[in-house]
Amino acid sequence: MKKILLLATTAVIAFMTACTCGKNENGTDMDKNGTIENLKTRRAIRAYKDSLPNEELLAQVIEAGTYAPTGKGMQSPIIIAVTNKQMRDSLSRLNARVMGTDNDPFYGAPAVLVVLADRSCPTYIYDGALVMGNLMNAAHAVGLGTCWIHRAKEVFDSEEGKALLKSWGIEGDYEGIGNCIIGYPAQELPAPAPRKADYVHYVR
Repeated sequence: MKKILLLATTAVIAFMTACTCGKNENGTDMDKNGTIENLKTRRAIRAYKDSLPNEELLAQVIEAGTYAPTGKGMQSPIIIAVTNKQMRDSLSRLNARVMGTDNDPFYGAPAVLVVLADRSCPTYIYDGALVMGNLMNAAHAVGLGTCWIHRAKEVFDSEEGKALLKSWGIEGDYEGIGNCIIGYPAQELPAPAPRKADYVHYVR
């Protein structure tokens, strides 16, 4: 009887060891963490299909943006979700004007998530940048493509940009942080550039 119990105990220990091998303290597989893989495989997309993203997917991405960390939890940024084609095209023209071109700086993406942040908050630029990061990574997680397009600051510091904010009912001293263009990719994910050798410096 003792021999049978010993064999059973040994089998249970072996099973538990096999199940927990490669797990961290939270029980997450250290070899293949989904979140980390998502962060590593996201790429800037510069070609899009015409169709708007599914509303449910877009809502998930936007919600993820609102959960970005902000200084003292003050939530200084706001997100303007532009899915109206006429307004999207107007923003594209304003953005192109800053560069002095007439090309579409939004690469044909059908929607734009404009991130602005309240200048009265000391960390507003960092807060807005973190929101942009959340949006891009969340979009990749649900199969959408994105790219950070700059010049939101110049656009919304202009008289036309300020007029747009007013027409949208947005009051306050907001600075444009970035335009997160978003849609279904019409290209393969670009290969990642090799990470530079001196990217990380350990101080132990």
